[in-house]
Amino acid sequence: MSAVATGAKPYYYVPQPSHWPITGSLALLLMGTGAAFWFNDYAPGPWMVAIGFAILVYMLFGWFGTVIGESESQLYNTKVDHSFRWGMSWFIFSEVMFFAAFFGALFYVRNLSVPDLGSLSSKVLWPDFAAQWPTNGPYESGQFTPMGAIGIPLLNTIILLSSGVTLTIAHHALKANRRSSLTLWLFITIVLGFLFVGFQAYEYHHAYTEMNLKLSTGVYGSTFFMLTGFHGLHVTIGATMLLVMLFRVLKGHFTADHHFAFEASAWYWHFVDVVWLLLFVLVYWLV
Repeated sequence: MSAVATGAKPYYYVPQPSHWPITGSLALLLMGTGAAFWFNDYAPGPWMVAIGFAILVYMLFGWFGTVIGESESQLYNTKVDHSFRWGMSWFIFSEVMFFAAFFGALFYVRNLSVPDLGSLSSKVLWPDFAAQWPTNGPYESGQFTPMGAIGIPLLNTIILLSSGVTLTIAHHALKANRRSSLTLWLFITIVLGFLFVGFQAYEYHHAYTEMNLKLSTGVYGSTFFMLTGFHGLHVTIGATMLLVMLFRVLKGHFTADHHFAFEASAWYWHFVDVVWLLLFVLVYWLV
């Protein structure tokens, strides 16, 4: 269907100069500088981080609100839609590389570093050092229990995979213009997403209080919490994106052939699903 037929402009829309990019840059500058001050026990640090975060949230609402308004005003044609799709694709690719770096670090430590250290004299580290995974090296940080796959991790796997199915059903309902079904299945997806985050928070509390598994528990603890923690952050972001999509659906946004924002959120959510499957196998199952 042509851009003219759908009511969209026949030319590539170029927005007016915007203050939102510099606003976001200011927010990140405050957060980064404030974090550096905070880590070095300077009093203004926490306040700078809080102010920077508040400005960042303001920027996100303002900038995305502007884009939503432009989209609903049908200022975007097919070429703009393609630009958005390429932008989201490259963003997800950058996220793939982000997690690839952490998975690479896990592989290097577990399959190369620990065996190499085992070939050295045990006195280099400590008398009872064993070249096996999981380890609490590079220095002995006490006994701990590794996190197994059965239990909350398996339950969270079922929850997250189920959310991918419910989101796909919601997407098909949108393309079929079945708004009530779309709302129901999108709501279920959001509930499953935040349920996942809740169970992960409980898992972390259990690890710290009863398993002595902490971020400081050697290289196993650091890789475990870095990988699962960043994934949990991405689940939170993805569920928040879907929550915004739900609010837009309730306001009557999106049509069967014009709903890229929904598709972008769905792409992101399915990416989160795939990363979790890798995490479940490599971090939980193959302990």
